[in-house]
Amino acid sequence: MQLRYGFRLYPNGPQRSALAQVFGCARVVFNDALRARETARAAGEVFPRTGDLSKLLITEAKKTDERAWLGGVSAVVLQQSLRDLDTAYRNFFDGLKGKRPRMGAPRFKSRKDNRQAVRFTANARWKITTGGDLSLPKIGDVRVKWSRNLPSVPSTVTVIKDAAGRYFASFVVETGPETLPDVEPVVGIDLGLGHFAVLSDGTKIDAPRFLRRAGKKLKREQKRLSRKARGSSNRTKARVKVARAHGQVADARREFHHQLSTRIIRENQAIAVEDLAVKGLARTCLAKSVHDAGWSAFVAMLEYKAVKFGRSFHRIGRFEPTSQVCCVCGVKDGPKPLHVRVWACGACGSVLDRDINAAVNVAKAAGLAVSACRARVRPVPVPAQRGEAGTHRDGQTTVVGIPAL
Repeated sequence: MQLRYGFRLYPNGPQRSALAQVFGCARVVFNDALRARETARAAGEVFPRTGDLSKLLITEAKKTDERAWLGGVSAVVLQQSLRDLDTAYRNFFDGLKGKRPRMGAPRFKSRKDNRQAVRFTANARWKITTGGDLSLPKIGDVRVKWSRNLPSVPSTVTVIKDAAGRYFASFVVETGPETLPDVEPVVGIDLGLGHFAVLSDGTKIDAPRFLRRAGKKLKREQKRLSRKARGSSNRTKARVKVARAHGQVADARREFHHQLSTRIIRENQAIAVEDLAVKGLARTCLAKSVHDAGWSAFVAMLEYKAVKFGRSFHRIGRFEPTSQVCCVCGVKDGPKPLHVRVWACGACGSVLDRDINAAVNVAKAAGLAVSACRARVRPVPVPAQRGEAGTHRDGQTTVVGIPAL
């Protein structure tokens, strides 16, 4: 399987200028190719092929005075920009055909976009030097902060600049499965907002609420940004500060997701989660909390780590009534408002924690053998049925707990 490993880059002044030129050249080629295809579509003509666009927009363009500066960067980066456009069109048309979720049509790129990225393949002859730097063609040796070792030789590297002005290198690495020792436990996970995750064994993980906790700092920086004049250097500096604050929140959330998903994968042989309608929930009054939780990113980490480490991953349907069914007796007790966190089953009398009960039902819906003992909060007395025997005193005609007939 292929995985991406990201590391922080620290280019110096000349290297940042060279990277800015690379980003600009790749953007111009992408926009020229998109314009050529949109012009052909409007005229009812066949889309020009990538090979024809490469010859026209790269090889021939370098010979003109208007595009001579394209020769100052690696040609591989420009070729990859055309392939990115092909991928964008393919995803767009596959979405229209129902082969994948719908996506918008390719759009023109801008130098003011929050994210700039270029990709170097092996043909670009980039390498990792013996000193640990990343050597890029026509850019130089860029310092890298290595947080871990790469499992194998990477095939491509993507250089990314985010909205906060930080640079990253993303390596595509081919890795084999790393099977962990088999363990007995299996777990169902109920994701929520009060608790980020509730496991079927009764474990509750509190929601860290990184965005809420950073709200005061974000509010202060955004106020300072709103006071700066548009187009001024001070506004640019304030925008970078806001972007850095949001970047710190995203980094903390990603680290939390990685640590929790790795722990769950290592401790359980099989994992079951519910397929949540995140896009629908993001259009409600809970949108900010839903985005702050980052359920989709967490579930994606669980899925690929399960494949990597030889665990079983199950995703049940979103319409499964996990919060309405008693996990002890299996009787459906109907929907309940969100403020009801503990409820008693009308059939067996078990008092159930809403979240733990849902986690157990998620595991059972996936076919996992999970005990429901942790879902019981406390037993309650159940009246004896009319056909059952009771204790009789002399002259008494009633059964204990049952009125006389």
